[in-house]
Amino acid sequence: MRIWFNKTFSTIHAVFRNLRQSVPVGEITLICTHTDAHAVAFLAADESYLEPAGLTEQEYLEWCVDFCRQHNVQLFWPGKEAAFISKHHEFFQAIGVQVVSVADVDTLTLLHDKADFYTALSAEVAQTMDFIAVSDRAAFDNAVTELSATHQRLCVKPAVSVFGLGFRILDTQRDSITQLLKGIEYQIPLQELRAGMANTPEFATLLVMEHLDGSEWSVDCAGRHGELLCAVQRKKSQQIGGGQTIDNNAEIDGMVARLTAHYRLNGLFNIQFKEGVYGVRLLEINPRPSGGFGMACLSGANLAHIALQGVKGELFQTPTIRYGLRVTEINTPVVMGGGLL
Repeated sequence: MRIWFNKTFSTIHAVFRNLRQSVPVGEITLICTHTDAHAVAFLAADESYLEPAGLTEQEYLEWCVDFCRQHNVQLFWPGKEAAFISKHHEFFQAIGVQVVSVADVDTLTLLHDKADFYTALSAEVAQTMDFIAVSDRAAFDNAVTELSATHQRLCVKPAVSVFGLGFRILDTQRDSITQLLKGIEYQIPLQELRAGMANTPEFATLLVMEHLDGSEWSVDCAGRHGELLCAVQRKKSQQIGGGQTIDNNAEIDGMVARLTAHYRLNGLFNIQFKEGVYGVRLLEINPRPSGGFGMACLSGANLAHIALQGVKGELFQTPTIRYGLRVTEINTPVVMGGGLL
């Protein structure tokens, strides 16, 4: 089977590695494309090609269909433009190509904006932290006042963000120079943030939230159109260098199963949780493999292979997960060489 992964995050190399470990040599061909000629994912692919840059959504869709036709792709696993491609499966089906979309376009669009996502989510499916979405200073001040009445510490994050970019804990005690000199990360002085807002009457939606300061879990999942095939919980150590532990939290397990069914999640995806004063809360659903995907597969569950079996409609044996296993990742130097096809 010829499987194509278009431009996506560099962590896809862990998916490639686990797919290759799970099937006989020659059974699958992993194809990777990217706009960067030195993309790390190329090192793990069987075939690598450059993508054109600067295409509109429609132009990129047409390029993808043509690429599938030219390279005899049988299974397309999109990263770039995943939402747009998810509503145009018929173009690929017409040429005999199956597309793996994590969800439909409406769901993928919803997951992209956390303000809309949190607002729409029923507490019966999963619990989220207390939050208020704001886009100007007056609303921000009101949100801080309201949430401070029930929560000791607050934080902020853009409604649209990846990798935790823009996340900051609101510091009511120290100024930025003190934070700088003491090496304090991921915090921002409340009054300095307010002062910055004075120069920006309106801004992109920002979430003011209760700060969850407890344990954090990243759950790597394989699903099949709402059926949870397998999930591996990684509980992150709160000590630097402490690694992560393969966990089996029953509350999280229930929320993962309900979220998968509710949004009819499919393929490979990741769900993150964190614990606060009032319990474990959902942070986000990432419609793609996570950065720690490789660590999850050390548990004994080859999630990439399970997802592929799900796509192909094959039966699979439920893996025995090694709960309590401590895992981590180390850097490995490699030579980035070789030309593209």
